[in-house]
Amino acid sequence: MLRPATFATRRRATLLAVAGLAWLGRGRAQGRFPERPILLLVPFAPGGIADITARQVADAMGRTLGQPVVVENRASAGSIVASQAVARARPDGHTLLLMSNGNAVSAGLFKKLPYDTLRDFAPISTLGFFDIGLFVRADSPLATLGDAVAAARARPGRLNIGTIAVGSTQHLAAKLFQMVTGIDVLVVPYKGSPAVLAALRSGEIDLAFEVAGPMVAQVRSGVVRALAVSSDQRNPALPEVPTVLQAGIAGYSVASWNGLAAPAGTPPAVIEDLNRAVRAALADAAVQDRMGALGMRLQASTPAEMQALLASEVRRWAEVIRAAGIEPQ
Repeated sequence: MLRPATFATRRRATLLAVAGLAWLGRGRAQGRFPERPILLLVPFAPGGIADITARQVADAMGRTLGQPVVVENRASAGSIVASQAVARARPDGHTLLLMSNGNAVSAGLFKKLPYDTLRDFAPISTLGFFDIGLFVRADSPLATLGDAVAAARARPGRLNIGTIAVGSTQHLAAKLFQMVTGIDVLVVPYKGSPAVLAALRSGEIDLAFEVAGPMVAQVRSGVVRALAVSSDQRNPALPEVPTVLQAGIAGYSVASWNGLAAPAGTPPAVIEDLNRAVRAALADAAVQDRMGALGMRLQASTPAEMQALLASEVRRWAEVIRAAGIEPQ
C-alpha cells in the first residue's frame, strides 16, 4: 500500500508529464503552420483590382510561409458565397477571405446574411486602399468638379452619373456625393465597368464614378478626364488630380479597401504568423511596383485596427443606404 506522501508525489509527477506533453503538442502544432497550402477565397471575378491584389500578395506570402497560397475566385452578389465558405471553414488559418468594404456594405444591404460580418471572422491585416475616380469624357464641357456641381444646380435632375450595380461601392459613393452636395442628379447603375465606360464615351452619362486604377490607361490615352479622386489623399497613379476635398467639396471622403480575414476562432499565434507574412508581402518591391501602378496605396494593419475599420465601415454604409432609400434585399 502506497503511503499518502508517495502517492501524492507520483500523482503530481504524472500531471506534470501530461501537461508537458500537451504543451509540446501545442507548440509542435503551431510550429507546423502552415501544414499544407492555404486557400484564399476572392469574392470577385478574375482580372479586377481585388483579384490582382490577392494574387500579388498571395505569391509573396507563400514565399514567407513556405507553403503556396492558392487563390480561388468565388464571385457573387455581396461577396456572400466566398464569405460564407470562410466563416464555416475550420479555424486553423488554412482558409482565408479577401475581405473588402463590400463586406461592410452587404451588412446593411441585405436583410439577413448567413454569417455575422463582425463576429464570424478574425481580421488579419488590411492590404491597401484605392480610390473611386470621378470621370468625364475627354470633350466634356465640365472642366472641374466645381463645374459639375454648378451644372447640376443650374439644371436640377438633368445631370446623369453612371456607376456599376446598385449597392456597389461606386453606386453608394455617388449617392453619398449627391447627399453631401445637395444636388439633384440621376444616378444610373450599369451591369459592369465596361458598360459605364461606354456610356461615358457616348455621352449617355455626364459623369462616372469608377475605381480609379483600371481607368488610368483611359486617362493617359486621352479617352476620359479625371476631375477628382474620392479619398483624402491624391492617387499615386494620378498625382495631378485633386481629391474631392481639394476640389472644394467639404465633408466627402471615400476609399475602398481590401484586407485578409480568417474564420473566427483561429488561434492568435496563427493570426500573428499570417500578419507577419502580409507585412513582408506588402514590403516586397515587386508587389509595391505592380499595385502602385494601379493606384493602390498598400498599407498593413494590426488585426485590431482592421476590426475597427470594418466596424466603422458597417455603420457608415448602413447610414448611406438608409438615407439613399435603398431597400435591403
